[in-house]
Amino acid sequence: MSQAPRQGEQPPEGRGPADERRGAAALLETYHRLAPVTVPLYALLLALLVGAGVMLIAGANPFEAYGALFAGAFGNPERLVRTLVRSTPYVVAGIAVALAYRAGLFNIGVEGQLLIGGLTGVWVGTMSALAGTPAVLYVPLVLLAGALGGALWAGIPGVLKARTGAHEVIVTIMLNAIALRMVDWVVTSREPKILLDPDASTPRTPDIVPAGQLPDLVPGTAIPVGLLLAVAIAAGAWYLVSRSTLGFQIRTVGTNPSAARYAGMSVPRIIIVSMLISGAVAGIGGIIAVNAGDSAHLTPGLLRNVGFDGIAIALIARGNPLAVIPAALLWGSLLSGAPLMQVQADLSIDLVRVVQASVILFVAGDMIVRTLFRIRPERGAGGSPTPAATGWGAQT
Repeated sequence: MSQAPRQGEQPPEGRGPADERRGAAALLETYHRLAPVTVPLYALLLALLVGAGVMLIAGANPFEAYGALFAGAFGNPERLVRTLVRSTPYVVAGIAVALAYRAGLFNIGVEGQLLIGGLTGVWVGTMSALAGTPAVLYVPLVLLAGALGGALWAGIPGVLKARTGAHEVIVTIMLNAIALRMVDWVVTSREPKILLDPDASTPRTPDIVPAGQLPDLVPGTAIPVGLLLAVAIAAGAWYLVSRSTLGFQIRTVGTNPSAARYAGMSVPRIIIVSMLISGAVAGIGGIIAVNAGDSAHLTPGLLRNVGFDGIAIALIARGNPLAVIPAALLWGSLLSGAPLMQVQADLSIDLVRVVQASVILFVAGDMIVRTLFRIRPERGAGGSPTPAATGWGAQT
């Protein structure tokens, strides 16, 4: 004969009210912990809704427009390849911005570092003195030249910031203008002729010799090995920031330079090293962009706005090098699919910029997203990115 449970005891089988409350609390805690993933996804959803509202105002069908946008980016293998090729430079540019961001530096000069890296890489890749060099040596030489060019250009504001306190934003903006004009002169000048290809119908450099070009990731697919290289750079940047001693120093300087000094870290050295690494990554991105698609030459407008878009991508990824990959793929797919959307839905291609800007707005103002979807505010855990208000320009 079974004995009835005493007063205050839970039944031997089934879940009591306390168990249900604990289960609900655990689910709610999991929901909050997933915020680094869900907040950007919710931001994208809200941005798409904003874009749909603009389409309705313009008299277009949002479902038709977004369907054309998706088809233009991923509708067939050729379009998918084009999207991957277009997204790859954005991956590297976003990582370059994110690395400096972790040190509390706003490297707005990635645009110029991409250009200088592409220029130095093309210069080495077209040198007659290196003719006959096997590809196994020539490709690394071209990449190294691009990395050195970008590092040199980023090292200038790094040294000025560390030694004189000059603000990196002002210096890098000026260096962007210098890099743009320098590349324009080197590529288009006829007297003296520096890197101009005299046989081309438009101003550009000669093609990098075949042995110095990045090969296809899979022969015959037109996907350059630069895509794999960009993913490897993202993984290496994540390991550097999250698992290495230097990465710990970079994060400490970016979060609190005074505490870093008290701990015995050389803040000026970390600033310079961070900018050098950021510039080197951007320089490699310049070479990857030069080798994108069927071309292997540099034109003055090839990398226009890639560096500035990298800032937006790093912001969407919240400074996480691995999260830069999907953010850059989103960015590249929107740009790749926009032409078909323009044709099929009769909408301006600038609408894509509206969606992109809305994504940035909702990611940057994540309290809007957290309030709408009832996600608690960020607690400033150790893994969170450096707040912009205390990181950028806070160092002296």
